[in-house]
Amino acid sequence: MKTKMPLIFLACFISMSYTLLAQDSASALEDNAIDYKKRSAVYDYSERQLNNTDTIPDFDSKPDKLKISGTIYQSDGKTPASDVILYVFQPDEDGNYELKRDAQRKRYIHHRAWIKTDADGKYTFYTFMPGKFIRIKELKQIRRMVKEPSKPEYELDPFFFNDDPLIPDLTLACRAKAVKSMLRLELTDGMYIANKDIILPSANDLIK
Repeated sequence: MKTKMPLIFLACFISMSYTLLAQDSASALEDNAIDYKKRSAVYDYSERQLNNTDTIPDFDSKPDKLKISGTIYQSDGKTPASDVILYVFQPDEDGNYELKRDAQRKRYIHHRAWIKTDADGKYTFYTFMPGKFIRIKELKQIRRMVKEPSKPEYELDPFFFNDDPLIPDLTLACRAKAVKSMLRLELTDGMYIANKDIILPSANDLIK
């Protein structure tokens, strides 16, 4: 089943905190006691053990393949963050979020993936360029959630793209905010490559 889920383009376009969740035979991180159908999708990975590389479903068959990699740092911007789960999800090339249901009838976004960092904080995702709705002013984006050890999960600003034609329409303040998570693409051997380090917010930043 496919459905259209427009991301509303308000003020600074960021932070619609829906949580369409889940995957069959998921492992709960840290014995998460929240009801399976209501818990955050960051916990719903199916692999018994995550590593620092993952691939979005349908990667092989999609046009405009994309590799995103970098290092996740602690809030000091210098120390690699280990044992951090980064969950990403996105629309397809037409701007549609493809929704499915698992064996327990929990709804989830099909195009998603998880990594867990090692001691070096490195991560890599293989995915494809997401589309966007023509009729709605929204930036192309890949949404992100993080689970640090012994901390609640939280959402980061999405990955945006430096070639998005809507960038010039943003206010200076919004553009400055978007740049912090913006991917700069290079086409190499038929695949778009983006290197983007992530600095995790401090505890104070999370409660603002």
